[in-house]
Order: sequence, then C-alpha cells, then structure tokens
Amino acid sequence: MSLEPGAPAPDFNLPTDGRDGASLAALKGKIVVMYFYPKDDTSGCTSEAVAFSESKAAFDAAGAMVIGVSKDSVASHAKFRAKYDLTIELASDVDGEVVEAYGVWIEKSMYGRKYMGIDRSTFLIDRQGVIQRVWRKVKVPGHVQEVLEAVQALG
Repeated sequence: MSLEPGAPAPDFNLPTDGRDGASLAALKGKIVVMYFYPKDDTSGCTSEAVAFSESKAAFDAAGAMVIGVSKDSVASHAKFRAKYDLTIELASDVDGEVVEAYGVWIEKSMYGRKYMGIDRSTFLIDRQGVIQRVWRKVKVPGHVQEVLEAVQALG
C-alpha cells in the first residue's frame, strides 16, 4: 500500500525512549513530520537524526513535531539518543504495524541478496491529520531543509 498526499494519515500509538509515547490522535492540531529510517546508529540514519535534531528549534517555531520511527527497541533508541545528543522524538515500532500502515516496509536488495527493510521515507502530516507531502527513497543531504521549507509553507 502506498500513501499519497491528500490521504488521511494512519493513526499510530508508539512507545518512545523514556518519554510519554507518540500518537497521531494526541498530536491533532500540530503539524507532524514523521520520518522512517532503517536502523539506529548506522551512518545514514545517524546523519538524518542529527540533522533533524539540529533543526528542531526551527521545526518547533513552525509548529511541527518531528518523530523518527524504526523497528529498533526503545532501549536502542535511548542509547542512540544519548550517543548523539538527539533532541527529536524516536518511536519504536518493533512489531512493524506502523511501517506496514505507511507502506515503508519493502523488499530491498544488496549485493544480489533480497531482504525486507524500511524504505527511508518522510511524511508531512497537517493539523487535521492529512498527508500533505511524501518523500520516498530519501537521500539525507539537504532533506531536512527541504522538509522544513514544506512545513513553513503550510503555515
């Protein structure tokens, strides 16, 4: 299943690393940037999390909440956050229900070997819970700035 702009964002309720948890229902009225990444403490995922953390004040000023989602455990997220001084929410989707609902659990291929994994993707969800923008197969350099500009354009 592939979610497109204009579709209602699937609801979620995920545990976060030592925080209250993250749910779309609780964030109604806020802009939500939900980005999916393959694995804590890997090079691309670290670069992306650090970039979102460095821009957290700008996202906050624009009225947006940034949530990173992977299938890593809450404990893994806590270590990842501490190691890189991350300031954004990291939500744990160990059972994969949310990655499935957002259509980011895909077949990948590396060195001829096929496996299932998370497609690095970002969803911009407006205050009414409607998906406004979708970025798939994200390349990290420049991505956070592009997402921030889209958030600011929503007002």
